[in-house]
Amino acid sequence: MSDAAARYKNHRFPPEIIARAVWLYYRFPLSLRHVEEMLLERGIVVSYETIRRWGRKHGPDYARRLRRKPPSSNDVWYLDEVVITIAGKKHWLWRAVDQDGYVLDEIVQTRRNTKAAKRLLTRLVACEESVFVRRGVS
Repeated sequence: MSDAAARYKNHRFPPEIIARAVWLYYRFPLSLRHVEEMLLERGIVVSYETIRRWGRKHGPDYARRLRRKPPSSNDVWYLDEVVITIAGKKHWLWRAVDQDGYVLDEIVQTRRNTKAAKRLLTRLVACEESVFVRRGVS
C-alpha cells in the first residue's frame, strides 16, 4: 500500500473530499465553519471539528505544497514594506508576493535600512535564476 493511501485509510470520507476540505482551509482565509458550510452546499455533511482533525493530520503536507510553487518567467512580483509591533517594539516587515498571492520571501528587521531590502531582492533573484537553470530555461 502506498504512503498516500495509508494516510487516508480508515476515514469515512473519500480522500478527494478530505483533500478538498483541507485545501480550502489552507489556501483561502476561511474558518473551519465556512469550509463546513461550503461542503454542505455540495451535499457533504461533515462537522467543523472533523475538518479541524483532517487539517491537523493532513494540513502540513498541503501547506508545504502550496508554499513551494516554483516561480516562472511570467510572474509579477509585488514588494511590500509594513511596520509591525512585536513585544511592544517596532519592526519592519518586507515581503515579496507574486500575482497569485503566494509569499515568495520575507524579512523582519528591527531597523529600517536599504541593506535589508537589497538582501531580500538579491535572494529572490538568486532563487529565480537557480530554478530557471535547473529547468534549462534561459
